[in-house]
Amino acid sequence: MDVKDFSYELPEELIAQDPIPNRSDSRLMILDKTTGAIRHSVFHDIVNELRPGDCLVINNTRVIPARLYGVRETGGSVEILLLKRRENDVWETLVKPGKKCRPGTKITFGDGRLTGEIIDVVDDGNRLIRFTYDGIFEEVLDALGEMPLPPYITHKLQDKNRYQTVYAKYDGSAAAPTAGLHFTEELLNKIREKGVEIAEITLHVGLGTFRPVKVDRIEDHHMHSEFFMIDETASRIINQAKKSGHRVIAVGTTSCRTLESAALDDGTVPAKSGWTDIFIYPGYRFKVLDALITNFHLPESTLIMLVSALAGREHVLNAYRTAVSERYRFFSFGDAMFIADTKGPEEETEQIRRIRHYEVLSDELQSALETAGNDPSAMAALKPKADELSAYLSSSEWKKDFSDDEAGLLPKDLKRGVLSEDALYDLLELYKERSN
Repeated sequence: MDVKDFSYELPEELIAQDPIPNRSDSRLMILDKTTGAIRHSVFHDIVNELRPGDCLVINNTRVIPARLYGVRETGGSVEILLLKRRENDVWETLVKPGKKCRPGTKITFGDGRLTGEIIDVVDDGNRLIRFTYDGIFEEVLDALGEMPLPPYITHKLQDKNRYQTVYAKYDGSAAAPTAGLHFTEELLNKIREKGVEIAEITLHVGLGTFRPVKVDRIEDHHMHSEFFMIDETASRIINQAKKSGHRVIAVGTTSCRTLESAALDDGTVPAKSGWTDIFIYPGYRFKVLDALITNFHLPESTLIMLVSALAGREHVLNAYRTAVSERYRFFSFGDAMFIADTKGPEEETEQIRRIRHYEVLSDELQSALETAGNDPSAMAALKPKADELSAYLSSSEWKKDFSDDEAGLLPKDLKRGVLSEDALYDLLELYKERSN
């Protein structure tokens, strides 16, 4: 496919330069990935789009203040972006101006509080720098570094925490997983109260976020590798949701890429850590992901290609044209999309209808046994009901209904006597005794 196939026109004034006062007040476009239908909402109402039993996968990486400004021995200014730690105090970095920073060049930051020496030039012209300092590197970096905002954001960030998610834990990213910036603690609590499971994974966002696609054929593009971690708890939550027939929803393209990188062919996600350079574009078959929460991405970027793999290029480009006409805010501090099959919680409705059906059968069988005595003809008439209830008790559907009930995922006012294994077994045994 040609990179130009993923282009669209974006007025510059729609690029969000600052975060809005309340994270969850951003706008939300809801895109049906199958039909392309579009609805408009507000992000804090995304709880209405989620279903009990859904699994929300969030990336708990923490952005480090990775942009440093220093001075070479000649007096020239240098800008450095920390990409990833290679070993101890050696970092792979993006340096500007690169041509004047050859191996052996020494750079001073913060009036000498931190110094660095370029020791090598690696892939794509990135520099390896060995840093020297007194104390703890993270504390020095916090004092001297700035948040590595993308180049399209020209305003100075007043509060560093606004480029962090509220659930950020582990230092290591050179950019924020921006889809997560819309969540507040209050909204996450509402989501949990609805019965949605939240699985935390980690992917440290690196150079790939900043790197444009420079080839004409997207198949020729190479992604930089990024480190990810999935622990046993996250693996269990994700696999249980998938096994139970519930949706796995990634918050952001970084969560999506982590899931798809780790997943086995059968869709299970093991606990593991490693490096991924997965590049997802149309034609990719998703192994785990059912739905995605994401921001609006740059034209011709790998991120809009990933979104197009999920929802179809034509649907995505139409959604972006709609967002422009509706004056949505774009990119890191912009508005959000929820991409899913939005026909409604059909499985949940079918499940409740099923449980009610078997409740009726159970009540009818119980009532008939109380009045029929040992009349053989009456017992024969009840056989179809008893057989149907017996088949349900031994089915995978009953196991799922029982599991969801134990997890508190069914409506509180739903009558569910058939989900008591002992009660249903005793009823069927009583029928057998009366039939003999």
